[in-house]
Amino acid sequence: MLQFSTPIPLTLYVHMPWCVRKCPYCDFNSHVSPEPLPQAAYVDALLSDLEHDLPRVWGRRVDSVFIGGGTPSLFSAEAIDRLLAGLRARLALRPDIEITLEANPGTVEAGRFAEFRAAGVTRLSIGVQSFDDDQLQALGRIHDRRAAIRAAESAHAAGFDNFNLDLMFGLPGQTPEQALRDLATAIDLEPTHLSYYQLTIEPNTLFHRYPPTLPDDDTLWSIQQAAQQRMAARGYAQYEISAYAREGRRCQHNLNYWEFGDYLGIGAGAHGKLTDPAAGTIRRTLKHKHPREYLESAGRASCLSLDSEVSPAELPFEFMLNALRLIDGVPAALFSERSGLPFETLAPALEQARRQQLMLDTHTRLQASPRGLQFLNDLLQLFIDSP
Repeated sequence: MLQFSTPIPLTLYVHMPWCVRKCPYCDFNSHVSPEPLPQAAYVDALLSDLEHDLPRVWGRRVDSVFIGGGTPSLFSAEAIDRLLAGLRARLALRPDIEITLEANPGTVEAGRFAEFRAAGVTRLSIGVQSFDDDQLQALGRIHDRRAAIRAAESAHAAGFDNFNLDLMFGLPGQTPEQALRDLATAIDLEPTHLSYYQLTIEPNTLFHRYPPTLPDDDTLWSIQQAAQQRMAARGYAQYEISAYAREGRRCQHNLNYWEFGDYLGIGAGAHGKLTDPAAGTIRRTLKHKHPREYLESAGRASCLSLDSEVSPAELPFEFMLNALRLIDGVPAALFSERSGLPFETLAPALEQARRQQLMLDTHTRLQASPRGLQFLNDLLQLFIDSP
């Protein structure tokens, strides 16, 4: 039985499963949107889903909300307003709560961001990916360079003082000069946060079936090193493998994931992780992935396609998989607080990691060394075999 001595933070993830079309690199739970989009029915389903899950989180405050997808910006501001009103009526939301909505430049009409802000959204995450029209076409995106720039400018105009731009590097045939030109454009648009990540080929995607030619490892390394220097020079501090933020603008929702907090997931294909201190367990949940099945089952037990207990043997790896992505790591005490296991559980793996110079030798923090961040998969492998 796991032992928990302090309350676990809780956040809410809301999944919107539809996109205009499926991108060839995307392995997320996304589906081509029907016409018309069943906005009212889906918001009803989300609120029914939430009500069914409320007994799992009675009395707990929700510290952040993330509306992801798919493409949430396909939904009208009225639908988002009704969703957020429903959340406020059913949950104890933190007074200064961060509410993020993902948006794609090709789906945002003039004035839509201002309407989302009026509905209660406090932060945008805009999926730009590139500012190069040829690359955007190769990635299957529905927007062009002008639309991407216009989306960031619209976020500023709407009064958002906190928004993220998603940007990829290592694109098919991309040179370091092209990658850094993309980054320079993003920085000049002055977002408060940048997610800068390498394109990877995932199973069950079109790119996996028909792999494009990607830059070699030496090119990727040179892009990443130069990009990190440029972002740091412009005030974007790296705090996670792929995340860079201005002072005070780290994504609170994602920090909760990386610090192994709890999260309730509603929506088609939404994952959840919930701690039950009384039972001494941590459970993972997954809602039905297909929108049709989800709409038919939301609000009933049959909406869950997975509801399983995380075994104590899995917890060291699961905790470190998240925590070691953070550049500064986490306080050592957080392992016991969030996993319910004694810290000594980690001792054999920590000894190996420090001997191989993959983790810093400190008793107060669990933190990967620069070498460990470079070879993160090798480092994490040590915790898979943890007793």
